[in-house]
Amino acid sequence: MKRIFFTLSFVSVLALTSCKEAASSKINVANVEVAAERDAAAKKVPVMEFDKVEHDFGTIEQNAPQETIFTFKNTGEGPLIITDATSSCGCTVPEYPKNTPILPGETGEMLVKFNGAGQNQITKTINVVTNTSKGNETLRIKAFITPKGAGPVGPVK
Repeated sequence: MKRIFFTLSFVSVLALTSCKEAASSKINVANVEVAAERDAAAKKVPVMEFDKVEHDFGTIEQNAPQETIFTFKNTGEGPLIITDATSSCGCTVPEYPKNTPILPGETGEMLVKFNGAGQNQITKTINVVTNTSKGNETLRIKAFITPKGAGPVGPVK
């Protein structure tokens, strides 16, 4: 028992005294400066502000192609990058400046094409994936779709 205790004590003392190097002596000052600059740049986050987040096409005829433009501005401090934009269905197609930096203060446009294949009141969403603090923005389009060749909607006089 004494031998086990003595052996464990010796191994413990050896392990604790073998790490005498000060950790602060291993720090490279150049790396600290680079890390500080990187952290400061990471705090400069872009902010994406749209002129509108919803567009109403009103009453349209079925399968009639429609387009609208969502204009946005980078009001943040860092470059804005749109990495993806997807719609809730195949009848809505967003076109945007993919992976193109939009600098602070600059504006950009997202063209949304819609063919109106459904009927009655519809609402479609476009999910825009960006490098903002939120990470994504949601846009909506809506319309009331009448069948092709149908007369006007509403009371007849």
